Amino acid sequence: MFNRYLNDIKVYEAGKPIELVVREFGIDAKDVIKLASNENPLGCSPKVVEVIKKNATKASIYPDDSMFELKEELCKRFNIEKNQLIIGAGSDQILEFLSHAKLNSNSKILTSNVTFAMYEIYAKQFGAKVIKTASYQHIVSEFKDKIAQENPDIVYICTPNNPTGDATKKEDILEIIQATSKESLVVVDCAYMEYVEDEEYKLSPNDFIEFENVIYLGTFSKAYGLGGMRVGYGIANSSIIDVLYKVRPPFNITTLSLAAAIEACRDEEFVKKSIKLNKEQMKRYIEFANSNNIEYIPSFTNFITLKFKKPQDSSKIANTLMKNGIIVRDLASYGLNAIRVTIGLEEQNSKLLEALSKEI
Repeated sequence: MFNRYLNDIKVYEAGKPIELVVREFGIDAKDVIKLASNENPLGCSPKVVEVIKKNATKASIYPDDSMFELKEELCKRFNIEKNQLIIGAGSDQILEFLSHAKLNSNSKILTSNVTFAMYEIYAKQFGAKVIKTASYQHIVSEFKDKIAQENPDIVYICTPNNPTGDATKKEDILEIIQATSKESLVVVDCAYMEYVEDEEYKLSPNDFIEFENVIYLGTFSKAYGLGGMRVGYGIANSSIIDVLYKVRPPFNITTLSLAAAIEACRDEEFVKKSIKLNKEQMKRYIEFANSNNIEYIPSFTNFITLKFKKPQDSSKIANTLMKNGIIVRDLASYGLNAIRVTIGLEEQNSKLLEALSKEI
């Protein structure tokens, strides 16, 4: 009855909502801490909240489909032209556009072994074959070998990588691009790039705009705190953007989302405050891991991946934490005996670390 390619797809597992914990365990919502979805613990900028309130009466009006003001802000930020930019309902939607534009049942994609699940899900919707390297890191030699063997239609580089938190050096990404056929598309997914400070790993769309087969993705969901508003963007050579506009539906960003993203772009101080908090609190998790002989993946993001050694079991640990009103992301489904923990507010992190210390 339905497209047969859908039979091979596992539904994306989103982070468990607070409401689920309230229902299942009878915990008061105010006592539940959600550190599973890499949301900004500070919420969004107070200026954004005011703009949303101000524009609430416009909810019945279609948004400006040209997205002129938001594009103006992003063009100033990145020093690019409007014809090099496309806006999506989260960067996920840009991934969907790319899949529509590039994939079919004869196609292949290449990813690292553990990375953002939607790359695989979108590929399988079109019957494309999914090729993975052996490592969760983006190892240049592994990518070059697979590119030479498989000639994939899309190569995905997620940096910093979700759900592991590691990042890939700029020079390594450029080497992978150079090894890729110009007929293949390279997607550099940088949803967490605002948190990266090390110059070896810090990327900008301008690093890739000269390439006719590379697109840079960014989002307002993380450092800007607009996960619930769903606004992302793709930046590339205009020839790529022109094609993506052919598969973009009209009014794909809501009126309120558009207003929120414009204001978020203008409030750079809020982003700086968010990054500062994240850096300070990340140190606590690293110190905790080192003190308790827990392996962790050095993180360039607003989350940290803690890896356990048997008989410790990540699923049991995650479930016990959830029963105590603390939601984290169990990575067992990715083949890792690990949990991913969003870096929260000081008091949230204190509660989690105290609870975790009783489980290890």
